[in-house]
Amino acid sequence: MLAPMRVIGLMSGTSADGVDAALVEWPDGAEPRPFELLAAREDPHEPGLQQRIHALAAGELDGPAVLAEVAALDTLLADRFADAAHAVARDAGVVLAEVDAIASHGQTIAHHPEHAASLQIGSPSRIAERTGIPVVGDFRARDLAAGGQGAPLAPFFHFATFSEPGEARAALNLGGIANVTWLPPSGDPDEVVAFDTGPANSLIDGALHAATSGEERFDRDGARALRGRVDGDLLAALLDDDYLRAPPPKSTGRERYGRAEADRLAADWGARELDDLIATLTAFTVESVTRACRDHLPGLPQRLVVGGGGSRNPALMAGLGRALPGSAVAPFDALGVPSDAAEAMAFALLGRNTLLGLPNHLPRTTGAARAAVLGVIAPGADGRIGPIR
Repeated sequence: MLAPMRVIGLMSGTSADGVDAALVEWPDGAEPRPFELLAAREDPHEPGLQQRIHALAAGELDGPAVLAEVAALDTLLADRFADAAHAVARDAGVVLAEVDAIASHGQTIAHHPEHAASLQIGSPSRIAERTGIPVVGDFRARDLAAGGQGAPLAPFFHFATFSEPGEARAALNLGGIANVTWLPPSGDPDEVVAFDTGPANSLIDGALHAATSGEERFDRDGARALRGRVDGDLLAALLDDDYLRAPPPKSTGRERYGRAEADRLAADWGARELDDLIATLTAFTVESVTRACRDHLPGLPQRLVVGGGGSRNPALMAGLGRALPGSAVAPFDALGVPSDAAEAMAFALLGRNTLLGLPNHLPRTTGAARAAVLGVIAPGADGRIGPIR
């Protein structure tokens, strides 16, 4: 029997609030279970770096400054990813040289499936040079080349880890953008449905940042939303959205629900009670998720498991519970996957499959014409591109 494969997954999501790292031990074969999370950590970005990423993604830079900033952040973020890989291996008491590979999603700065393109920075080659072990990156490009949207990719992980024959489940990730995965009671991967539902935290965080001149980066513990009152007119205007009405497969990003839109909302709100704006944007996330489940899933799930930063927001979680009373709403942790580590774990699984030459996405969920092996491998210092044997 071959030894299990140890893969570090690295992720910096649309919120750009830090690097998530997870070291996972996977079976050396097609089956994803049983797996063991050896260590996970989050290394926050300082506010200045987060704002640089958001400004770049929002198209706020002019002319040559854009390319210079892409190049600078590509290097800087690769170093942050490499540092996180070293740190999570130390946390697990594992020598980094004994890790089979690193799988890095990178940092998305542009996602344009209408142009068959998505751009992530954080150079895999630099991470490989800094760590000495193979790095799998650039996962979205092959799905796009096969006719897909390059997203969402996490449903492959959701199905592998959360699916349970006999129970209709859905996995909801509330990062900057929200995505949902329908896990059919049949256990058939061809019946999985997944797509981005719209914003999760991006507008909440962005509007709060704009309205407080950067003093607040997010609604801690959902306190503002819980104090505020929802503005029905603004909520109705937000929900009158072509993206929300479009059927899956579909994906979106900060190009639509990012800094520019958050700044506009904050400016239009003006001097009115800020808690009410945050309550309304929180309700927008809840209602857009709820409508997505009702309009675009085969049925309402018996169990809805929630991950991402939004799973720690009591206002969001309580809102989902009220909006979906027939679904048991719980964090990913209830099924053995720490919410904060889930996305990094997802890319660790995708990277394992890349090394094994196994498909690592669900074409039906992205719109790709066929199942492919996603990811490009940057060899380790010794030229190794495969698992340790």
